[in-house]
Amino acid sequence: MLRNGETGDWIGTFEGHKGAVWSVCLDTNALRAASGSADFTAKVWNALTGDILHSFEHKHIVRACAFSEDTRLLLTGGIEKVLRIYDLNRPEAPPREVDKSPGSVRMVSWMHSDQTLLSSCTDMGGVRLWDVRSGKIVQTLETKSPVTSAEVSQDGRYMTTADGSTVKFWDADHFGLVKSYNMPCTVESASLEPKYGNKFIAGGEDMWVRVFDFHTGDETACNKGHHGPVHCVRFSPGGESYASGSEDGTIRIWQTGPLTDHEETKSHAANGSVGKVKVSVEEVSQKIGGFHIAEEGKTKEKE
Repeated sequence: MLRNGETGDWIGTFEGHKGAVWSVCLDTNALRAASGSADFTAKVWNALTGDILHSFEHKHIVRACAFSEDTRLLLTGGIEKVLRIYDLNRPEAPPREVDKSPGSVRMVSWMHSDQTLLSSCTDMGGVRLWDVRSGKIVQTLETKSPVTSAEVSQDGRYMTTADGSTVKFWDADHFGLVKSYNMPCTVESASLEPKYGNKFIAGGEDMWVRVFDFHTGDETACNKGHHGPVHCVRFSPGGESYASGSEDGTIRIWQTGPLTDHEETKSHAANGSVGKVKVSVEEVSQKIGGFHIAEEGKTKEKE
């Protein structure tokens, strides 16, 4: 589903997969979306109309997908233990395959201006860094538990990883461990505040979304509201809010810092989550550049 990041309002649904969707992402310009599914395909969608642009067949479950920074390439990985790179300018061409992953792929990402690939495995610890040109692993960042979340910071300085009950920050250029903090529970996801980098969030098995000081590791806030384990947390690009996705079937949007006078006029839940702002479909359609939601729920271009 595509939703408005400020209000949570539903914009449209991408329909076409025949199995559970394990991974989704938007390209840099938010014009295309990609998804990896248990139906053995990765699909690329027009993010404005909801139409399928490409469907790439795999031999097993696709667990992860990621657009390159320049949006030309799509990286996929999954149960097959193979990382594939698809050229979206030549979608009919066979994908490039890099060396076999040592385990089932859990997550993938690009870094260093699309020169390096990052991957983790479902059943073993470590973050593997691949050289795109050679297709080989150049370094493995060791962790005790499987890495369930990895994020490259907006300024390119750090990699944030979650494994077991620790959140780690790595130097993204030299790959040294910068900080490692023990968490109160097993965490599945962590995200560094993108604008100032002075705080990070983490969520996991205990159903709470916690905010920590990046420099000290001290907990500064704890958001309670989910009724199931938290599988994913991410800051908005500007850092003013963050989202959490849970096994309870909800995504919650939380306020990052002190509210401004303007923001206090909005409805906010007592536990700190952003209350849903009443926005009409027409207002949302204006925000996404002249597209509107048709009656059956699929985004269609205006005549």
